[in-house]
Amino acid sequence: MLGKKVPAVTFRTRVRDEAVGGPNPFRWQDMTSDDYFKGKKVVLFSLPGAFTPTCSTYQLPDFEKLAPEFRALGVDEIYCLSVNDAFVMNAWAKGQNLENVKVIPDGSGEFTRKMGMLVAKDNLGFGMRSWRYAAIVNDGVVEQWFEEEGYSDNCESDPYGVSAPQNILENLKSRAAA
Repeated sequence: MLGKKVPAVTFRTRVRDEAVGGPNPFRWQDMTSDDYFKGKKVVLFSLPGAFTPTCSTYQLPDFEKLAPEFRALGVDEIYCLSVNDAFVMNAWAKGQNLENVKVIPDGSGEFTRKMGMLVAKDNLGFGMRSWRYAAIVNDGVVEQWFEEEGYSDNCESDPYGVSAPQNILENLKSRAAA
């Protein structure tokens, strides 16, 4: 993945729009890979599913808390991507009180598949989902890659560590010091 451009896909997102009115003032908005990655340095992290234990207890909250440290090292945005639809991702973001991390719904798994990270999680009743990974993406090109060990369909465990925000932050700090 290093040195490769992220796949060009269109994400179906839901954005708040008060003009819609009613109890659910959201509208559909298509966002492209360029909208998210062009001209920015971002941390992208992807995980098996919104509301799942490791993702909700450690990975997402820790990225949220450490966002100022990432920004201090030149990161413009932090994105959390999952093979979940926009409704699920928005509900999860709201439940996590996110202010610094933005969620990207890869509902069809197209981006994840083109990244080579789509795996079957049928053993958990999930269907096709993302393997846990993270990347530093600079202007749409993968500069650093953090993939959890054991990539496989129906993996019995959920490895977590390589893609932890603390690990990525240490990596960015050591590169900045070099």
